[in-house]
This record gives sequence, structure tokens and C-alpha cells, in this order.
Amino acid sequence: MANQNILSEIRDNVLYVTINREHKLNALNKDTLTELAEAIELAANNDEVRGVLLTGAGEKAFVAGADISEFSNYSIEEGEELARAGHKNVFDAIESCPKPVIAAINGFALGGGLELAMACHIRIASDNAKLGLPEVSLGLIPGYGGTQRLTQLVGKGKAIEMITTADMITAAQAEKIGLVNYTVPQTELITKSEEILNKIKLRAPLAVASAIKSINASLQYDVDGFETEIKEFGKCFDTLDFKEGTTAFLEKRKPVFIGK
Repeated sequence: MANQNILSEIRDNVLYVTINREHKLNALNKDTLTELAEAIELAANNDEVRGVLLTGAGEKAFVAGADISEFSNYSIEEGEELARAGHKNVFDAIESCPKPVIAAINGFALGGGLELAMACHIRIASDNAKLGLPEVSLGLIPGYGGTQRLTQLVGKGKAIEMITTADMITAAQAEKIGLVNYTVPQTELITKSEEILNKIKLRAPLAVASAIKSINASLQYDVDGFETEIKEFGKCFDTLDFKEGTTAFLEKRKPVFIGK
């Protein structure tokens, strides 16, 4: 894919996406968000892709925030539209992607950068990473789902503390409160992310997609998560992968799934 702000390639059934604005600490601007939206759409609709590994260029930052210069003079209406479009096209699209998306947090994940990581299904942080939502220090609040996803991940009390103090926390602290799944040395960050994706790639793709959809439903106020699980469970019985999985189990061999 030819992009100006991200690098992307499919390798071993994984879409590797790198936000490539190292000189700006990989800050999110409109063009970068547009390219991210295109990459996630590709991942969702390309049968070759079994997972996504998202990271930032360099060793200093995953994403150090949004590009403030683009919206410093916005009106109320423009601010709402900025948030609404970001939710729909990027952050919600990542969360609802049927392929697992892992954020490999290789440094600062601040503001929109932490919101981007939280939209991903799994988060791995390098031990030098710093995470936070500093928006109130700019007279703003998180606008890309941060108030909601942080609360879901770490609980109301910790979310209020982090957002209202605007303090950063270390990767070790983030792991302790459940904000990231693992903290590893920076040299092992991509390897650890690939290790998890390689395990998922051995599983039935349609079942993985159904699991993601069902888990997401548990956090949607207008959706019955139990009913979603029941329906997705039932749909699995009409797949070739279910037939292969059960046959392989009975024949005491490893299954070979084809995603159908």
C-alpha cells in the first residue's frame, strides 16, 4: 500500500502497520487517520490477513497524541465532527475488526495515541513506554473513546484519576492495572506481539471473529451480549472450520482451518 504517513505490508498472514511520522513522534493528523482507516478496512476484508500488528516508527513513541495544530481553532460543531468521524472511521473500526489487532506500544502513548492503543484488542508495551491522557491540560477531554475504553479497562476510579490529573504512568504500572497485557524489553516487543498472533493464527478464523464480536457486545449498552454470544455460537456450527475442528479432535490430529 502506498501511503505518506503509515507503512504497511502483509507478511505471514499478518498486516504490519507502522505509523511513520517519527519526526512528529507519530502524532495523529487527518491524513494519518485516513490511512489508518484504509488499512483497517483492508484487514477486515482481506482473507489473507489473519491479524494486525500496529506500532509506531522509531524507539521514542507509539503515538504521542493528536496533531494539535490542526484543530486549535475549531468551533463546537467542528470539534464534535472531528471526534465523531474519528470514532466511526478508525477507533470503532479497529475495535470491531474481525481480525485481532495488537498494539505494540514502543514508547509514548499519549492522548489519541493511548486511545488508539485502547481500541486495539491486545496491548503489549515496551518497558520504556509512558501512557496517559493529558487532554485536560489543554482544556479538552479525550475525544476518541478514551473516557469510555479506559474506564472499561481499569475501572472508574483509576480512569477518573488518570484523566483528571493528566499524569503519565509507566508500562509496569499500566500492566498492573490491566491497561496493557504484557510489558517486555523494547527489543522483544515485536517478537512478543508476533508470538501471540502466531497462536491466534492456528485457531479457526471465523470463530475468532465471532469471539471478538461477542466480547465487544458485552460492553455495548444497547446490545444483549448474551444473545449475541448465542447467535454467534450457533453460526459456528455452519462452518467448515467447525467440521474440521471436531474431526481433528476425534482423530487426534491438529486441525487445518481455512476460514470457511
